Amino acid sequence: MVLRVLPRIQRQPARQRPRLRLLLASGAAAAALVAGTVIPFSPVLPAPQQAQAADDGKKVLTVAVSQSVDSLSPFLAQTLVSTSIMRLSYEYLTNYDAKDAHTIPGFATAWKPSADKLTWTFTIRDDSTWSDGKKATAEDAAWTFNKMMTDENAATANGNFTANFKKVTAPDPATLVIELKKPQATMTALDVPIVPKHIWEKVGDFSKFNNDKTFPLVGNGPFVITDFKVDQYIKLKPNKDFWRGAPKFDELLFKYYKDGDAAVAALQKGEVSFVSNLTPAQAAALKSADNIKVNDAPGRRFYALATNPGAKSKDGKKFGNGHPALLDPAVRKALFQAVDRKTVIDKVFQGHAVEGQGYIPPRFGTYFWQPSDTQKIAYDPAKAAETLDQAGYKKNGSGKRVGKDGKPLDFRILCHATDPNDKAIGKYLQEWWGQLGIGLKVECLDSVSDPWLAGDYDLAFDGWSVNPDPDYVLSIHTCGALPATPKDSGATDNFICDKQFDDLYAQQAAEYDTAKRADLVKQMESRLYDTGYMNVMAYPNAVEAYRTDQIKSIKTMPEAAGNLWGQDGYWSWWSAVPAADGSSSDSSSSTGVFIGIGAAVVLAAALGLFVMMRRRSTAEDRE
Repeated sequence: MVLRVLPRIQRQPARQRPRLRLLLASGAAAAALVAGTVIPFSPVLPAPQQAQAADDGKKVLTVAVSQSVDSLSPFLAQTLVSTSIMRLSYEYLTNYDAKDAHTIPGFATAWKPSADKLTWTFTIRDDSTWSDGKKATAEDAAWTFNKMMTDENAATANGNFTANFKKVTAPDPATLVIELKKPQATMTALDVPIVPKHIWEKVGDFSKFNNDKTFPLVGNGPFVITDFKVDQYIKLKPNKDFWRGAPKFDELLFKYYKDGDAAVAALQKGEVSFVSNLTPAQAAALKSADNIKVNDAPGRRFYALATNPGAKSKDGKKFGNGHPALLDPAVRKALFQAVDRKTVIDKVFQGHAVEGQGYIPPRFGTYFWQPSDTQKIAYDPAKAAETLDQAGYKKNGSGKRVGKDGKPLDFRILCHATDPNDKAIGKYLQEWWGQLGIGLKVECLDSVSDPWLAGDYDLAFDGWSVNPDPDYVLSIHTCGALPATPKDSGATDNFICDKQFDDLYAQQAAEYDTAKRADLVKQMESRLYDTGYMNVMAYPNAVEAYRTDQIKSIKTMPEAAGNLWGQDGYWSWWSAVPAADGSSSDSSSSTGVFIGIGAAVVLAAALGLFVMMRRRSTAEDRE
């Protein structure tokens, strides 16, 4: 799926094009509490407005978001918040079932491959209408794919899905025919938004068009984007003609909070309906709050360390200023031997994560891979020192490791300034690697996009959301994902270009047998692990919360124990049902902390709550 966000998932957003950065100033009270300043406030918090009822009586579902929008163009959008909005606004040929993520109809109602698997025929539904009233047909889908096939800028976000397409036609409004160069295993998992031809054929330069000037935007998904304010919000209204049925809320509002504590405070006051990416302390505090339900479930993303493999473009030109010592596999191995993943899980994520191993999270069991005992790079500081010694990186008289050039080994790591996980782990890395004699400068920035895209980094904190089909997150490490020239922006995550990995990628992309394909994917994960350019430290849980007096019911994905934010589909916000006026739908919620008690007690309780909270990340994962 997954912030190029930097290429897609966790460096703040994405590419070298005008970025739509959502930013909302926190309230004075929240700012003062975050800064550690005590300010007086009323002993009783304002009563939450039912379902965020607006002045005109509309029921608004307000979602606090913390990630910048890289683009509202389906051809450029790659950050998780952006791709989530694309899923709400446009239909894809197929969708993923909320229960277990198996493929179900979307814009297409049926599909059939030829005997040689080189021609796929999709039947397009006849009950889909663009929000401007025009009928959506197979011609729109054919135009979308053909544009991606003929304009590299239109292939920026999802070009991996169409790179193998030979010809796409629409012989009639209900039939889409895709001819392939060779078999392609992702044909029922083409995560590409279908756009209206009559709107998008007027666009000139797809690399610069962000689709953010004229509203409402024309789409055929469950919601229609009606307004966007830079640094403030994105508003959507229900598509009354959506074939699956219109959403229940009158408006869906994505509101940006740079500070996590401010977003949580807004949730407590009923100013927002939903908050994601909670810190362990915030989740613990909210579990005892009135009318708030905390969802803590296995997530679909990974959290990793990425090393600069030597940034280069497809034309072979190198750029950036990555440290040359990191091109040595021994140095990368030693660094990872000195990373204590258990401490990361226990001390930083406080148990709300699983220790990282392979590239794909355990939630996707078919493709989940673990290194063998002999292959695994375990935490062993003594072996890390030995690895460096044997590779010729000795300590000097001052206890500093020196490189082949005789200079001390001092690295930089890109850190999201508002991400407490990055900061906390950065301090551990300074301690662990410092014991090896290696220096580390933690460079925390509001946006890491510019230096990352320019290759001006040594290491970086990275992370991506993974889709049920793993093709996309595999494709971002292929040579084909590199930028065309140093001035361009490709779909690459971390400039990795490895022939063995590419060969395996090509094989898995053409393998229809699930078991055989899974084996190839696991070989790719093994190769990625062995090269040492990526060190997956953790698989974080989806820790999020919503107000039960605003949302009566809402669907997780998977239904049994899944996430609400960043789903592989639109199920959460499409399914959300407003709570009945004046009542909570969750009788298990605890009694309110602030109601009916003295001002002094309230102040103490509030201060205790915020002392427990840490600032969380504003940079979520890319999809």
